[in-house]
Amino acid sequence: MHNSTAGTLHVAAACNETRPTQSPSSEFSLGVLVLLAFLMVLLCLVTILGNILVILAFILDRNLRHRSNYFFLNLAVSDFAVGVFCMPLYIPYALTGTWHLGQGLCKVWLVMDYLVCTASVFSIVLISYDRFLSVTKAVSYRAQQGITSNPAIKMVAIWVLAFLLYCPAILFWEHVAGHSAVAADQCYAEFFDNWYFLLCASTLEFFVPLLLVIYFNMHIFHSIQRRQRQGGVQDCEPPRSSSLSWRFCPLPRSGASSPSSEAEDSVSSSMRPKKESLVTDCSSPSRGNSVTPENEFSVSLCSKTRSKLQQDKKIAKSLAIIVCVFAVCWAPYSLLMIIRGACQGTCVHNALYEATFWLLWINSSLNPFLYPLCHVKFRMAFLKILCPKKFATLRSGSF
Repeated sequence: MHNSTAGTLHVAAACNETRPTQSPSSEFSLGVLVLLAFLMVLLCLVTILGNILVILAFILDRNLRHRSNYFFLNLAVSDFAVGVFCMPLYIPYALTGTWHLGQGLCKVWLVMDYLVCTASVFSIVLISYDRFLSVTKAVSYRAQQGITSNPAIKMVAIWVLAFLLYCPAILFWEHVAGHSAVAADQCYAEFFDNWYFLLCASTLEFFVPLLLVIYFNMHIFHSIQRRQRQGGVQDCEPPRSSSLSWRFCPLPRSGASSPSSEAEDSVSSSMRPKKESLVTDCSSPSRGNSVTPENEFSVSLCSKTRSKLQQDKKIAKSLAIIVCVFAVCWAPYSLLMIIRGACQGTCVHNALYEATFWLLWINSSLNPFLYPLCHVKFRMAFLKILCPKKFATLRSGSF
């Protein structure tokens, strides 16, 4: 999704002023150009519509408006800007090899391109960090849910950092250098062939975020595995003096007394007939036995613990998919951009570089499906928008 050096993807020769720019029309037949135009427009529409759906879900469904989901909204806004502004302006340039909109709009396009793509990457890191806290530091995470200013501050920080990474260089590089190296009919950043700047910027924009996302996800998986191992030697059974037979149910270790010990302390309390509604996945009382209120609490806590563990597993799996897609979409471009800058564009084939560039924008079109669709609330919100009759049927059937 990082259209950074966008304008020059098919004009790598522009980095070498002794070589003329070659238009794609001289490389491809008319049929190929029409096919490329169709695919580009299709990708643009998918990106716009997918992210509009996420934004509308937030507007129409109040159930989505809690802290962690605002980070999805931030990601959708940045990806929507890619589809509605960056892609449409770039398609004619990609097909003709000539920028027809003037240098003023070129600067605006470059600033927006770098800004929204970098903000999208930083939003991915923020989402992974938020999930990391929710799984590994659940108590403190829930305690902070009421702080409404927290997500706003983090989202603003993302956009500020994204702006500072590239935009000052885009706006002032030629003034510092004293001249412009970009031809009047081309549109790319002045630092397009500066290997040192590209290496530093790519490290901050891709390599560091990728390592952070991997780190967060590794800790999430480690936390889940640890809880599973700890839960394997524990159970939700009440004291042996009770006539109930219970199935094992994993519970995480903690400093507080377990529900089993609480049940032992209250074993002499009055008994009442068992209710079938109390039988959960964590309990299987024998027919004709009875349970105490303390045992009811133990069963309920056990069920909630297992439910939380299953939810965390789903989060971990969805984040693993996100990390893989993010790496696949960004790694080729980031590596080739550094290599191309080091060899002044002579060692990387133009078509290959162009393909890796579009791969970034494909990430913007995939994000609405990779992130929100991993969560039931988002899926229900989408169903409510796209198929209101089916949503009403499912909702009435759930009661």
